Amino acid sequence: PRPGESDPVPDPAPTRPAEGLPPTAREKIDALTEKRREALEDDPGSCPIEIPPEWVMTTAETYAAGYANAAKLDGAAALGPAFMKVVLNKRYINDSCASTVDVSSEVNFDYEGKRQLPPTKATFLSYGFMPTTATMTLEQVGPPAAIHTHTVTNTPTYPEETTVTAQLVMRLSDVEVNGVPLDVGPDCRTERPFEQVLKGYGQSYPPAGYLVAYGGTLTGYAHIPPFEGCGATEDLDPIFTSAISSPGKKADNYTKMTQAPLCVATNPEGPDCPPRVPDPER
Repeated sequence: PRPGESDPVPDPAPTRPAEGLPPTAREKIDALTEKRREALEDDPGSCPIEIPPEWVMTTAETYAAGYANAAKLDGAAALGPAFMKVVLNKRYINDSCASTVDVSSEVNFDYEGKRQLPPTKATFLSYGFMPTTATMTLEQVGPPAAIHTHTVTNTPTYPEETTVTAQLVMRLSDVEVNGVPLDVGPDCRTERPFEQVLKGYGQSYPPAGYLVAYGGTLTGYAHIPPFEGCGATEDLDPIFTSAISSPGKKADNYTKMTQAPLCVATNPEGPDCPPRVPDPER
């Protein structure tokens, strides 16, 4: 039977406010939860509820650092520390019927006023024997990177999965092969943006693993497209495509990033402000 016909209407799962929200926002969420409870008594199928962003949205800052493997080069490049500007809770949906909470946030990288990670110098053995050094820059393109957190609320630990999706372009400069400079020109880059997807897993009670507010480790893979615009006097695109790009659409370049806790704008005197740089993990 449907809830409410012969069975008592169950209490909806409690709303879990995003960490770092100001008390007034928590109070508003509590008020909406109470309205949801009343609505369920009148209409048991009235799920889910979406909380207006102006009630819960806030900004935050943090750093992330890590490593990205270049599978073909059998090596890894350091990433960051990347400064990130975060907008939390652009969408907040509490589905009491499904016992889930889904939160959508967004983030932009910021390096000297540009949407990018800081340039990093990496050294690899191209084709397994030729020492190659290059400066790699990852530029963020398109919309802000999307952060989606899915929390299950019908278990005491509140397990959650977070997915971060960013669109990036890789640029190469200051290339040296066996100690000899190689002029790649001013616009050596991947021919199109590629998608970097990172995932983190954690739980709220007690806090463990990756949580957006507390940080932690995110991992994922990326497919690196072919290169274009490489070479000042000769076409070097095939060389970099052969040495770096993933074959076909295979996403075989592993990335591991460590995020520091958020410094939330509503709590500028908190223990995580100003944001600190995390220690990257290999």
